[in-house]
Amino acid sequence: VQLQASGGGLVQAGGSLRLSCEVPGFSLDYYCIGWFRQAPGKEREGVACITYNDGRTTYADSVKGRFTISRDNAKNTVYLQMSALKPEDTALYYCAIESLSCTLIASLVEYWGQGTLVTVSS
Repeated sequence: VQLQASGGGLVQAGGSLRLSCEVPGFSLDYYCIGWFRQAPGKEREGVACITYNDGRTTYADSVKGRFTISRDNAKNTVYLQMSALKPEDTALYYCAIESLSCTLIASLVEYWGQGTLVTVSS
């Protein structure tokens, strides 16, 4: 299973970025797909995830109200719209697939994509 993440970059605090994760040739209907991040010297943490068949979303407290996860069924793609970015959001962001439940627990992830770097300057 290939998860193709893109959209990272450098942005000033208060700015916005949109990450994309495409999963070609794999049915996401019975999975949860989401985003994790890992800052230097810190553990990987869950950010947001979405249950693909019904669109239910889960967010980490640190991003609620600022980040929005969504999906495009036709493109087999999940997006993470990030707004009001803060320097502490700086991290390598990973797209990931869990099983049926969205837990945002890294040890329960079945498939990982490559990371895309988000850097927020102050």
